[in-house]
Amino acid sequence: MSTTRYTDKNPINVAGGLKAAIHNPNVSEEAKERAAERLHEMGADNQNQSTPQNLTGYSDSESITQQDIAYAREILEAVGYSIEKPAESTHDEHQTRVLAGYKAALSNPHVSKEAKAHAQAYLNKHRAA
Repeated sequence: MSTTRYTDKNPINVAGGLKAAIHNPNVSEEAKERAAERLHEMGADNQNQSTPQNLTGYSDSESITQQDIAYAREILEAVGYSIEKPAESTHDEHQTRVLAGYKAALSNPHVSKEAKAHAQAYLNKHRAA
């Protein structure tokens, strides 16, 4: 049994793997208990907080709650991402970058069909397709 701590690993990925193990019917009860203990040690044992199981399986953003947004912000800030727009950034500039990102996703071979469909739907909704 490895005693490796997760200091050199992405905590989101580690928590996601542990949660997957807990819900996997092919994993022994003992392994599920160890995974739950590790999640608890990491401070990620709240079952209401989920880690992304499939980062490309987006649904329409209307189903996203303010609680979901706050949790995503917390996770991103914990791993060093800045969420706030720079003070000199305008809304139009931000929106242009968002649309450019979705357009880029459409031609990126590493983006799943589901994510491309989400990007296309977003572009259609904002009349930028």
